Amino acid sequence: MAIANKLPEIKDAEMLARETSARESWRVFEIMAEFVESTERLKSIRPAVSIFGSARTVPVHPYYKLTEDIARKLSDAGFSVMTGGGPGLMEAGSKGAYAGKSPSVGLNIQLPQEQTNNPYQDISQTFRHFFTRKVMFVKYASAYVVMPGGFGTLDELFEALTLIQTKKTRKIPIILVGSKFWGGLLDWFRQMLVTEGMIDPENMGLIQLIDEPSEVVAAIFKHYETSRFEPTMEEREIQLNL
Repeated sequence: MAIANKLPEIKDAEMLARETSARESWRVFEIMAEFVESTERLKSIRPAVSIFGSARTVPVHPYYKLTEDIARKLSDAGFSVMTGGGPGLMEAGSKGAYAGKSPSVGLNIQLPQEQTNNPYQDISQTFRHFFTRKVMFVKYASAYVVMPGGFGTLDELFEALTLIQTKKTRKIPIILVGSKFWGGLLDWFRQMLVTEGMIDPENMGLIQLIDEPSEVVAAIFKHYETSRFEPTMEEREIQLNL
């Protein structure tokens, strides 16, 4: 009797499982389409620099003007500038690039809060999935410029560090802007991660800490003095497996 009473519940669960499985299968095609569409839209933007930072920073904050200045200098130097396409420091980066000579590229994400597309975008691509968007940030970037930010900014920073450390992508400059903001984190890296053997001491060389906009641009050009901005064929092959 107990099993008989449970039969309708079991059938409902089986039906729900079949429906969920079908939706998950179709979702794979949606993800594939997102990769294909974004690759086609972004393949001509190189060389590009990805700029990350808080969505919550208001235009009157010094970080906003600093981000705008850096993006303008990068744009005038010939770099497309990729941001998350939203408000705050993403908007500042887009705005600076939009006023410069090279394209401002917004990789927007659909979110229930905080994310509204800023108007300073020559190329705008919207993503449903964070992981698809993050692949594009890494795949097309010749450098990462990381402004002060929260969990999302830290996520992008650690993603890049992990991919470079594990050689899943090519080595590019990762520049943290703001000694006061980032200094404590880097001290903790040295005092805990290096001391405890969680990372190798040379891994700290993956990160540069810079305060001045002109020095950000100079550091990127210095990195590429002996190599080209375009990935080599070997590096392209590696990036296919991101």
